[in-house]
Amino acid sequence: MPTLNELVRAHTDLTEDDVAWLHLLLADWQILADLSFADLVLWLRDREDVGWWAGAQMRPTTGPTAYVDDVVGTFVPVGRRPLLDLAWGQQRTVREGDPEWRDDVPVRVEVIPVRRGDRLLGVVARNTNLHGVRTPSRLELSYLQTAADLTQMIASGHFPSPGQRSDHADSPRVGDGFLRVDASGRVAYASPNALSVYRRLGLTGDLAGTVLAEVTRDLVPPRRRPDEETLSAVLGGRVHRDTEIAVDDVALIVRAIPLRPGGEHLGGLVLVRDVSDLRRRDRELVTKDATIREIHHRVKNNLQTVAALLRLQARRTDAPDARAALEEAVRRVGTIAIVHETLSQAEAEQVDFDDVADRLGRMVADVGGLAGRVAVERAGSFGVLRSDTATALATVLTELLQNAVEHGYAGSPAEVSGRITVTAHRAAGRLHVAVEDDGRGLPEAFDLASSSSLGLSIARTLVESEVGGELALGRGAGGRGTRARLDLPAD
Repeated sequence: MPTLNELVRAHTDLTEDDVAWLHLLLADWQILADLSFADLVLWLRDREDVGWWAGAQMRPTTGPTAYVDDVVGTFVPVGRRPLLDLAWGQQRTVREGDPEWRDDVPVRVEVIPVRRGDRLLGVVARNTNLHGVRTPSRLELSYLQTAADLTQMIASGHFPSPGQRSDHADSPRVGDGFLRVDASGRVAYASPNALSVYRRLGLTGDLAGTVLAEVTRDLVPPRRRPDEETLSAVLGGRVHRDTEIAVDDVALIVRAIPLRPGGEHLGGLVLVRDVSDLRRRDRELVTKDATIREIHHRVKNNLQTVAALLRLQARRTDAPDARAALEEAVRRVGTIAIVHETLSQAEAEQVDFDDVADRLGRMVADVGGLAGRVAVERAGSFGVLRSDTATALATVLTELLQNAVEHGYAGSPAEVSGRITVTAHRAAGRLHVAVEDDGRGLPEAFDLASSSSLGLSIARTLVESEVGGELALGRGAGGRGTRARLDLPAD
């Protein structure tokens, strides 16, 4: 299904500002569809003036749909839908004619021109399934009257509002709680759901006839509500904005859309939604995330303590082989500690591995006593990895770097310097890593499968068993040095 932007570029002469206006309209037209109990279709005039392209579609959540199938991207030639042509040519809302029949369903069609300033951008067809029509209740009459006001505003260029937009992903919809206020901010009608929301705030009476801002001030303490200007403007229906208010364990989002069908402010549509459960879950997630980060921090501290104890033991050990084994253990424990330190600072259980790889390179050179002589460089990016993958890869990378330092450069004259390059890139869902040095290279007849090296054994086991990857060792470019290759799942 093509997007609005694709259809505009391919078939119309609309400007970027025109498209931005249409996107503002689409951001709010679920409200219009629900208030109208009707499907909405945005039709765009072809640049050759030969017909119409369906640019967007919205179904109501308050009534039956008039369209079984999606129509976005379809083309209608001039003359096929006369109401579209009439609304465009006369630049007015058109609702004449008998109902259309679609799949044995009678559909009433109304076409509204979409205006931005003095430009006509397209038309919106409002399609009502007449099988769902019955004697309207007071709530439905209030919905329909508000929808009529909004359609007049669309036709005159007063809707959507180009001002501040909502920044709440959980912004209220019509069914959550509907209020209509007059020009003075007094409630003309409140839906049962809106009344229930205010009852949770502590309201004991009715909302009809009250000034919504004053009622809210009485129910919500100053520290739990927005500033006075925002409160009065939103609850008075004077600005297109939303805000959040709360008391004790109850939180609601209030959203206002001013109504100016004739250009003059006559009141506002106010939608309210109880988001108490959502806010409680948000607080639980924040607490959980903080707890997890604290656990990683403590694990890092404990690992550093273990490493310090091993380092102290190594200094007190006379046997060279035992001292070397303890120093390797210090390095491996320190590697895992680096990952947990990174996780303790992250917002999620994921690791930006580039920083970890850079720190491991510095640590290995320092531990090997070759800092300043062997440079460890990174090319490319590992990206973000899951914590379990990051821990295993950190250990593997440390072993490969340590092998490069020990077997490639250790024991070399002081004037000998070297370079180890760690290359990483992602392709086709895989992470490809190479560790290449310019040192002595592998011994003759080296075989990874039969190698007795503990470090390589650890690396191979982690790569194959923990992360489901592959490890290979061979000579570097031009037959010089050693090149280790890792092929891992990137997810």
